[in-house]
Amino acid sequence: MRRFPQFTCSLLVAAALATAGCAEAQDRAAEVTGEEAPQVATRGLDPDILEQTIGQAAQLPNLRSLIVMRHGEPLVEERFNGGPGLDAAVNIKSASKSVISALVGMAIERGVLEGTGQPVLSELSAYAPADADPRLRQVTVGNLLSMRAGLERTSGDNYGRWVSSENWVRYALSRPFVEEPGGRMLYSTGSTHLLSAMLTEASGRSTWALAQEWLAEPLGVVIPRWERDPQGIYLGGNQMAMSPRAMAAFGELYRNGGAAGGEQVLPAEWVERSWTPATRSPWSGESYGYGWFIGEVRGHLVYYAWGYGGQMIFVVPDLAMTVVMTSSTDVERGSDHLGALRRLLKDGIVPAAERGGQTG
Repeated sequence: MRRFPQFTCSLLVAAALATAGCAEAQDRAAEVTGEEAPQVATRGLDPDILEQTIGQAAQLPNLRSLIVMRHGEPLVEERFNGGPGLDAAVNIKSASKSVISALVGMAIERGVLEGTGQPVLSELSAYAPADADPRLRQVTVGNLLSMRAGLERTSGDNYGRWVSSENWVRYALSRPFVEEPGGRMLYSTGSTHLLSAMLTEASGRSTWALAQEWLAEPLGVVIPRWERDPQGIYLGGNQMAMSPRAMAAFGELYRNGGAAGGEQVLPAEWVERSWTPATRSPWSGESYGYGWFIGEVRGHLVYYAWGYGGQMIFVVPDLAMTVVMTSSTDVERGSDHLGALRRLLKDGIVPAAERGGQTG
């Protein structure tokens, strides 16, 4: 049987941070689900449940890695199906929308951006069409973060036409309004790309350079350069690469209220705002905040970054747990792979944490 590391005294600080966030997570669970989340005070992961869960994970042909951290300690670090090393950068697809959201929060704290109420045209008016719909002036940073810009989507069937255009920012701003700004959720990578463009215009630096200074260096991780549009603006919300361990560090940053390495890297208030429901997904029915989906598993609130094919960062605050899963990006749309990943979390990893590891 595998032996899994247990909670150690060297992690008391992480445990204290997790305990502080536990009450808030339980209060939020009661607010969202109508019932209180179970009170959990376990340590480690039950080895029997975990052994079975990893066996099930190994049967998923598209799964490439699994990391489970509890109280800041990596308890599971597994590769599957010939996946790259856990320190090798992989395409995290739309999970990068959560990273862009973090950069926006840092930009607001630093005064680079004014706030979530700042109009998109305050920075990108040069890209607006001459005959722009008057409603374009009403679209704000908060609308873009919560996917409520109202503009026709550039994702899904529209993605190819968008990235084939000569100017991605202008194309996104020229989409017709199919909803009022601040209305229902319209999941669109174009919205996150507009945020990347705003960061670039407002700071005079590339989104990648900001990500290096503000995020990668404080976390001690690597974020390689990724795809850029024809104007040189880094694609906001897709094609970013991070290693599974870097993804785990990013999840832990949020689990710890924006703190890492003894410093406040991201404002705690931004974590709270990002994890506050702003709208609801028309597909899953789950809530969406600022770049993060919000769900519930066995009575526990789960905040997650979601990239196409199954690039996942799950944060379960009241279990002091961060879970990372990476997958092949060739997964067919409509497959059950994402459902299988959710079942690993619901039926294996969360119960293993609820029960806790053996002690003594």
